[in-house]
Amino acid sequence: MRAVSVPDTKARRRREDATEETMGILMRVAVHGLWVALAVLLIWTAPVAAEDGVSDADRSAIQQVIARQMAAFKRDDGVEAFSYASPGIRAMFGSVERFMAMVKAGYMPVYRPREATFEEVALLRGQPVQKLLIVGPDGAPVVALYTMEMQPDGAWRIDGVVLVPLPDKVT
Repeated sequence: MRAVSVPDTKARRRREDATEETMGILMRVAVHGLWVALAVLLIWTAPVAAEDGVSDADRSAIQQVIARQMAAFKRDDGVEAFSYASPGIRAMFGSVERFMAMVKAGYMPVYRPREATFEEVALLRGQPVQKLLIVGPDGAPVVALYTMEMQPDGAWRIDGVVLVPLPDKVT
């Protein structure tokens, strides 16, 4: 008599559930990101000054948070990188591991930028949106739009990032 291998259906179901859950999170992020990108593009094409309402101190604090998160990504310090996410983003992903998996899968230019330059800040429904020009690890340029959220203690946290590809590749 020969032993027959029976697949572990519980383990397979757990993997399938985890995959479905991750895809659901990515879809919610993508839909949220699409709306933010459209609104921000409208703001930057409007004749109103983009930086009205954002103080120099807030602009500096926002840029420090983003720079610190990018530095944490560079060191593969998921715990620190996740700490710069807003409470809503942290709740959406639930764990450092899920957050980092999402960043590595969909935000490689932010995770491993060759180059990043801070541009202007716009207000979108009262929330600052910081624009960065980033050259990704593959040489492809993107605009990263960081929606920021001020916390009750006055600290800024990242409430979402939308990447908009640009047409020219940097060599």
